[in-house]
Amino acid sequence: MTTEVKPNSRERLLEAAATLTYRDGVGIGVDALCKAAGVSKKSLYQLFASKDALLAASLKEGAGAYVAGLLPPADDGRSPRERILHVFERLELQAGAPGFQGCRYLSVQIELKDQRHPASQVARRIKRNLTTFFRAEAERGGAKDPDLLARQLILVFDGASARAGIGADNLNGLVAPTVATLLDVAGLR
Repeated sequence: MTTEVKPNSRERLLEAAATLTYRDGVGIGVDALCKAAGVSKKSLYQLFASKDALLAASLKEGAGAYVAGLLPPADDGRSPRERILHVFERLELQAGAPGFQGCRYLSVQIELKDQRHPASQVARRIKRNLTTFFRAEAERGGAKDPDLLARQLILVFDGASARAGIGADNLNGLVAPTVATLLDVAGLR
């Protein structure tokens, strides 16, 4: 007989914050978060210093799954070019899923505008890590200017994610060829 472990209040709040802020934005109220998590406001404030702290913790908590859903495994034997293209193929797949509203980390930064906000700081760090991945692969693949290529790739990633997130574009067959052209121009092997 297996015993199902129920999520505790903290886990339920983190999940509610992730779900509701992705769907409805960071302006979601404390009442809605507490209701969705099935916890009292008192519990929320015992577990987190503020709604801002909850949002930051939720973003940090989801970072591992976000990265695992995009990046190829380390040292998987693929070329840098294939590893970069993998990220954009994953983005195309994610963008085609129901409920896709773009990159949650980009959305938070756009909505909050305040770079000192704890959630914005977490989001910026996650996005910086993706740029660092692009830069490392660009360097490993012999790109002429790895810094420039990394900046171009994150620009394409964020732009494609945002356009798909608002339903302005279907990414299938659009993003990977665009990235392949950038990689060719950069001399990436």
